[in-house]
Amino acid sequence: MKNNNLMEKIVSLCKRRGFIFQGSEAYGGLANAWDYGPLGVELKNNIKSAWWKNVVSQRGDIFGLDAAIFMHPDVWKASGHANNFTDNLVDCKNCKKRFKLDDLKIEKCPECGGELTQGKKFNLMLETHLGPVDDSAAKVYLRPETAQGIFVNFLNVLNSARPKLPFGIAQIGKAFRNEITPGNFIFRTREFEQMEIEYFVNPKEADKFHKNWIDERFVWYKGLGIKDDNLRLRVHEKDELAHYAKGCTDIEYKFPFGWSELEGIANRGDFDLKQHSEHSAKTFEYFNTADNEKVVPYVIEPSGGVDRTVLAVLVDSYHEEKVKEQIRVVLKLDKKLAPIKVAVLPLLKKNSDIVKMSHAITDDLKTCFTVKYNDTASIGKLYRRQDEVGTPYCVTVDVDSLTDKKVTIRDRDTMAQDRVGIDNLKNYLFERLI
Repeated sequence: MKNNNLMEKIVSLCKRRGFIFQGSEAYGGLANAWDYGPLGVELKNNIKSAWWKNVVSQRGDIFGLDAAIFMHPDVWKASGHANNFTDNLVDCKNCKKRFKLDDLKIEKCPECGGELTQGKKFNLMLETHLGPVDDSAAKVYLRPETAQGIFVNFLNVLNSARPKLPFGIAQIGKAFRNEITPGNFIFRTREFEQMEIEYFVNPKEADKFHKNWIDERFVWYKGLGIKDDNLRLRVHEKDELAHYAKGCTDIEYKFPFGWSELEGIANRGDFDLKQHSEHSAKTFEYFNTADNEKVVPYVIEPSGGVDRTVLAVLVDSYHEEKVKEQIRVVLKLDKKLAPIKVAVLPLLKKNSDIVKMSHAITDDLKTCFTVKYNDTASIGKLYRRQDEVGTPYCVTVDVDSLTDKKVTIRDRDTMAQDRVGIDNLKNYLFERLI
């Protein structure tokens, strides 16, 4: 399958089956804005839940946070975003399109061949105003990253949770960047969601913990069912690093448009805490009782994109195969990520007893799993629809079910079928889904 063709198929499936829609489509759409539909929001939430479980719930050294999107403007002065969070851009004098200068290797417009303007700085932060008066005193920003919300809460978590060094603070949240060249579906957007950890360590141990986090995060992506061949680590060259960073390694995925970043794991040094100490008149330090000294911790930052992970999972799980001279499309999603875990399908929707039993089974399974009842087509078409959205198991209720109290369970990946008693149905599914 050609890569461009694969992306087209992914975008089409997302629209057709209710994963992702064009934003404001009823009004002609808004460029680079995407809405997650009924199945997309389930997939996205399952990814976030898997991340939170891994880095917060199953650990004792990381604490959760949900910081406000709006922050005091001085936060962005301290962090350097107000003055330095910029891209170089050029405009075409002919077609008026705008381009990121760093992306261009030619001196003419790549669209029409027209003459380009001189490069100029463009701040990527989105401004807005709080309050009823539109003046500079009320100017704030939509945060361009979630990290600063963690840093300014360092002392609050330290004083309330009383953690020992090393410890981390984690959050999932929206961020906004006025990107010049967004694109590739949901890969690069102006509104996006981050899964981010700031892990505070003794400076003497920073290199060790940086390596540990690179290894841990790489294993997590493999645990989502992503194929090994489609994942790699890429160490940043010195000229790529932010001025404060001691090192950074990206986890990259082989998208149809090429290898691109899923997550960066950076050693940010002590830059952020020192900056906020200087600008806020508060001391962002940790008292190390073992050495009886105060220390400004170094920060190891694993920062991943939710939307990019959604795209990687969709691309990686997309599978086509020929069955009885027809193409079967299957999303071979990891079971913990599948939006629907079980579909209940009555073989004959005109048989009221079968329909009644199917609804009863659906209601019972809903107490444990995400379940979908569907009787809108023939059983063959219903199977294909569930394959296409990644449902691991289909439960079919037929005429025999009324007497033998058994149902047929079909496996998504193998298409194998088991006949299972209704009283044992939950146990059967628990063994395979939980």
